[in-house]
Amino acid sequence: MNFPDEIAHLVRSDEPLGPMVWLGIGGPARFFAEPVDQEQLVALYRAAIDGGLAVRVLGSGSNVLVREAGFDGLVISLAAAPTSGLQIRGNTLVAGAGAKLSHAVIKSVSAGLGGLEHLVGIPGTVGGGVVGNSSAGGRDLGSVVHEITVLDSQGQSKVISQEEASFGHRKTSLGGWLVCEVAFALEPREVTALTKRMQKLWINRNAQRPSQETRIAMPFVDPDGISACELIQNVGLAGLREGDVSLDARQPNYLVAHEAATSDQCLRLIDRIREQVLLQTGVDLQLNLQIW
Repeated sequence: MNFPDEIAHLVRSDEPLGPMVWLGIGGPARFFAEPVDQEQLVALYRAAIDGGLAVRVLGSGSNVLVREAGFDGLVISLAAAPTSGLQIRGNTLVAGAGAKLSHAVIKSVSAGLGGLEHLVGIPGTVGGGVVGNSSAGGRDLGSVVHEITVLDSQGQSKVISQEEASFGHRKTSLGGWLVCEVAFALEPREVTALTKRMQKLWINRNAQRPSQETRIAMPFVDPDGISACELIQNVGLAGLREGDVSLDARQPNYLVAHEAATSDQCLRLIDRIREQVLLQTGVDLQLNLQIW
């Protein structure tokens, strides 16, 4: 495919994706681009649509499993500063979709604005967090969303309200759109108290992660009312292994990719876990991972 001259210099071919995702697994993207402003993002997205290319947005790569065949389409990274910026406007935090969720938390707490601090330590970006309605401590991200700027399936920009996004337990109606920017309506709070709460949550979250492993991901969404970790432990699957992929023995809600891990091994292990959990508990675990 030939991209328009004004954006062709942004596009790289056969870009390895494995080093960009937490699991460290996967082949190349047919096309890869990192726009440095909103205009470039729109132009890339529209060019891909016009050319019949599938599009994926890459944030931090914390919940992406890439197959060894790679992705036959355009991968857009939102890591550049203009697409991952954070601005405080009164009691509103405006965040680019590529901003890390933890950075958004820290920015709001430093400004004395409450509403996001319970999400500190949750991996991923603002865009991914909003699409999947990330939650922690009994409160979800959608509860403080004011509005979302997206590109629709035709590449047209539109603003979506909180109600239109249809926030539910770890889901929204945003799956068919590309999230560009999110405005969060927050509440003025005392900075010191917010900071102490954030620091305490940060310590607790870090203690729950496998400390010796670097190539990890959380494969499942926590069902409403119980954690995936508890379910997996209750059915005796902690530490379960498939080739060079395993569940962490102490924190089995984490998938660990060892040196020779493959995407097929990951998927086989995930299927085994889902089958056993469903058989023994009646709960059908839903994927947190995006499979590319």
